[in-house]
Amino acid sequence: MRKAIILFNLGGPDKLENVEPFLFNLFFDPAILNLPIFLRYPLAKLIANRRAPTAKKIYEELGGSSPILKLTEEQASALESKLKKDDSSSEYKCFIVMRCWHPRAEGVVKEVKNYNPEEIILMPLYPQYSAATSGSSIKEWNDVCKKNNFNVKTSTICCYPTDENFIQAHKELIMKKIKNLENFKLIFSAHGLPEKNIKKGDPYQWQIEQSVDKIVKSLDVKDLDWVLSYQSRVGPLKWIGPSTEEIIIENSRLGKHIVLVPIAFVSEHSETLVELDIEYKELADKNGCKHYSRVPALGINESYIRAMSNLIINRKDYSYNGKLFPPKVQCPKQFTKCPCLNYE
Repeated sequence: MRKAIILFNLGGPDKLENVEPFLFNLFFDPAILNLPIFLRYPLAKLIANRRAPTAKKIYEELGGSSPILKLTEEQASALESKLKKDDSSSEYKCFIVMRCWHPRAEGVVKEVKNYNPEEIILMPLYPQYSAATSGSSIKEWNDVCKKNNFNVKTSTICCYPTDENFIQAHKELIMKKIKNLENFKLIFSAHGLPEKNIKKGDPYQWQIEQSVDKIVKSLDVKDLDWVLSYQSRVGPLKWIGPSTEEIIIENSRLGKHIVLVPIAFVSEHSETLVELDIEYKELADKNGCKHYSRVPALGINESYIRAMSNLIINRKDYSYNGKLFPPKVQCPKQFTKCPCLNYE
């Protein structure tokens, strides 16, 4: 049986002149700016234009482009190999769809059509669900398929915040970093969201907390000093906290060895390579930190690739009518944006 795996990620500009159009795509997404199109379009243009100079400086630090596509291609290759090894009864091919830059859903749908699969499996590279990330990518894919009259049996892995292999992957990388360390603060840093998103029922923050809780328990380190915080805040709205910057300043002044864990990112990109590695390190240094380190993103860690392979192969064991595959830990009912709660 031929199966197409669609890996969703955000994407990033492939050269400096594409930074502004990338930002426009980001802010034109109705999941980011929930406004009528006649208001959203000019506002997205304005925000992209104003942010482009600062964003270009960030991508200059990365050599002029985002590494996320290359790294996602490596993940796709590793996952494809693992699936072929784990399930010889099916043929698997991985396709990458980026939400805000190429390859976009419109082009990839045509590639998948040519592949002619008997089933499509949607696999977000966002372990924790948010309407602004996984939700937006899944909706775009379904909309483009409908527009192109492409009707194939489709299964969706909505999220996997407490999957045992996903947790194991983090445990392995964290233990390598904290082994033999003393007087350290383990800071789990996730991309933030405006508070209003959570109040409207987005389960992202709750799922992040579940991930961190499972990882801390799996580490089994006596008197582990850890905290969960949120990075990348922009704009005037109130965001979920505490902020990673505040936690870094506080613990730098206490003389702690800071160890950062990117808990919501599975690929290295601007938020890890520039924000965490450069900007936040400078912040720590200014506030007296003598030792600063970061746990790498999961990338092609064997346990992480195993997590995705197992979720894809074993999805029928815990599905809703063979279409939507929720995590084993269910979101509380107040998180109305969770697709599992709204499934019919």
